[in-house]
Amino acid sequence: MTIDTTEGTWQALDDYFTAGLLTRDADLAAVEEAGLAAGLPPISVSPLQGKLLALLARAAGARRVLEVGTLGGYSAAWMARAITGHLVTFELDPHHAEVARANLDRAGVGDRVDIRVGPAATGLRALLEEGPEPFDFVFIDADKASNAVYLDYAVRLGRPGTVIVVDNVVRQGQVLHGTDDASVGVRHLVDVLAARTDVDATAVQTVGGRGYDGFILAIVR
Repeated sequence: MTIDTTEGTWQALDDYFTAGLLTRDADLAAVEEAGLAAGLPPISVSPLQGKLLALLARAAGARRVLEVGTLGGYSAAWMARAITGHLVTFELDPHHAEVARANLDRAGVGDRVDIRVGPAATGLRALLEEGPEPFDFVFIDADKASNAVYLDYAVRLGRPGTVIVVDNVVRQGQVLHGTDDASVGVRHLVDVLAARTDVDATAVQTVGGRGYDGFILAIVR
């Protein structure tokens, strides 16, 4: 049997499963479109991936969610809709944060989301000093070179049972030998996870309309 592994097939399969498993949501579609119209890079999660984040948050019984890397607020909108509590998200770029705020309001979850602007590591340190209630679910999708730093804060801000998802860890396979900061950062994260005894993790490779990539799924012990 011949197996078609072309990117065109990946996109067709994304379209097939999206049409079959997701109900079209005008507000979420508008969030995607507004981000592109505002000049944000087209690197948000796909609709299927957004639904996956929402399902994982629900499966974890999450009430409080932490996100590192807001972009236009698309992933935050999916997760905020899946919870009854609060979501804190960090975004470096003020323009991205402004677009995200309007998008989250449009999606009806603006009152549930706290967007903090500036370097995430600095913001996470400040958040930790506030002594907040533990977060139940964490999504890390920012600069890959700092993944290990973000993971450490996720654990410290979480609790036993907190679920952590780190996106874009395969990078078209470049993670194996790439010398760019992102690939090096992902490999460092894997080394850190291998050495930590307080986190259990696995990795999942993905293909689809966003190309060949994957994510790490972890849980705090």
